Amino acid sequence: MKTIIVYSSQTGFTKRYAEWLSEALDAELLTIKEAKKQDDAIFQAYDAIVYGGWCMGGNLVDADWFLGKANEWSGKKLAMYGVGATPADAPEITQFLEAAVPAEQKERIRAFYCPGGLNYDKMNFFCRTMMKMFAKSMNKKQDMTEYEKQKAQALLTNFDISDRNYIDPIVAYVRS
Repeated sequence: MKTIIVYSSQTGFTKRYAEWLSEALDAELLTIKEAKKQDDAIFQAYDAIVYGGWCMGGNLVDADWFLGKANEWSGKKLAMYGVGATPADAPEITQFLEAAVPAEQKERIRAFYCPGGLNYDKMNFFCRTMMKMFAKSMNKKQDMTEYEKQKAQALLTNFDISDRNYIDPIVAYVRS
């Protein structure tokens, strides 16, 4: 199955997952910037198209590009994955996955989540500032649950929880 992985990565976690997927699926890789410059006809040559982006504020960055093109890609296996700093088993991941794909496209597009981490050194100024403000506000919250305390502490520093095993469901879906 001829596959292409299109991805948007700010700090490197989404790129790492894209490279792992490319290797596992023998797929071509294209950054979102490169993909936006391509003629739409290029995507007709693929049987499967996977978009990966980083999560910010519960949204998948640049997913609108993929979702906007998806209607032109009938008969193709379509998948999206989001990479964020939240552990995969966190309750908000279910909500994220449910909201990632509009109802009218759920039959054609499958969404996945892969935990990445935080790397403040690679974030742009805006994202770094927003994350630091969010982390500080979380740490000031009264009556935090143990989960909220752990999350608030984790958001104060760089960390990496990415794991190649998280691509397995994506690979299985694309190959099915």
